Amino acid sequence: MGFATDAIHGGQSSETRTGAVIPPIFQTSTYQQDGLGEHRGYEYARTQNPTREAYERNVAVLEKGRHGVAFASGMSAVTAVMHLFEAGDEIVISDNVYGGTHRVAETVLKHLGLRFTFVDTTRLDEVERSVTDRTKLIFIETPTNPLLKVTDIAGVAGIAKSKGTLLAVDNTFMSPYFQNPLVLGADIVLHSTTKFLNGHSDMVGGIVVTNDAQLAGRLRFLQNAVGAVPGPFDCWLALRGTKTLVVRMKQHEENARRIASCLAGHEAIERLHYPGLEQHPQHELQKKQARGFGGLMSFDVGSIDRVKVVFKKVRLFTLAESLGGVESLISHPATMTHASVPRKHREAIGVTDGLIRISVGIEDVEDLEEDLMHALVF
Repeated sequence: MGFATDAIHGGQSSETRTGAVIPPIFQTSTYQQDGLGEHRGYEYARTQNPTREAYERNVAVLEKGRHGVAFASGMSAVTAVMHLFEAGDEIVISDNVYGGTHRVAETVLKHLGLRFTFVDTTRLDEVERSVTDRTKLIFIETPTNPLLKVTDIAGVAGIAKSKGTLLAVDNTFMSPYFQNPLVLGADIVLHSTTKFLNGHSDMVGGIVVTNDAQLAGRLRFLQNAVGAVPGPFDCWLALRGTKTLVVRMKQHEENARRIASCLAGHEAIERLHYPGLEQHPQHELQKKQARGFGGLMSFDVGSIDRVKVVFKKVRLFTLAESLGGVESLISHPATMTHASVPRKHREAIGVTDGLIRISVGIEDVEDLEEDLMHALVF
């Protein structure tokens, strides 16, 4: 099946009792049992929910995987993956990951005995040097948040397999429409479904997909035991979102590529980060491993004072956390998404006080261009 067909039909069929075309919202906390130890496949909603199952199956199909396990947020999905390991195990992780991922690693999981090594995963030699006999996972985000650095997924997968470790890829920025890490050799792919998969800024969720039945079983155990499960309405909203993923992602990228071309060389911008530009250092790699470049970019205007001017002048770009919705958003990573990352580490990787990140929506691109051009006059 083609991607658009899978997005609409993958992993689901009409509801058996009524024939409802759209999977219903099973808004229940528990299920009637026919007798002691006799049930119809459902006992308690933390453990099973038909709406959640339809959503899990659908995203798994889109990621070319066999098993999807949904969580209450992208961060609970990340944390579940990390909980596959034990005290003393080491995890090699991209140095430019989402600030929340850095925070949970350094301030929560580290205190439980997991060890983290942050490296520039765009350099395969650094990745290979960082793997030890205690390394159990390599965790990459590509493109990264917010600098849009691209890691060679197949290259890292080769290292992981040669060293006997697992590879997990945060695919939030690309969505399965543009990139399928499992096909490139990853063992685990995860998303903040809050973002492009849902696409409408009206729910919070996360999901993990794998082809490995044993990994899926362990993740399913964590889903139930820890209890960070999404509610049925949030699952329904995300499932509604995947049905329009194709048309949305096409427009996100079309608008982003045009805006990137408009911003390239702008006198007010010191650095522009978008893998769709030929001057991006990993442009050819992105073309090789993905089917597009996405709707995110960042640029540096040189100072926090200039950032404040831009934020005050924009009208269509909404100053807000998050990304991937139909509306265009603008944010300041240093004080928003990456505020919890120590300043020294932030600045070392390039997340400066002058950096702005934009999530390009699906509005008329001419209006978005005009909004940014007006805001970038100092």
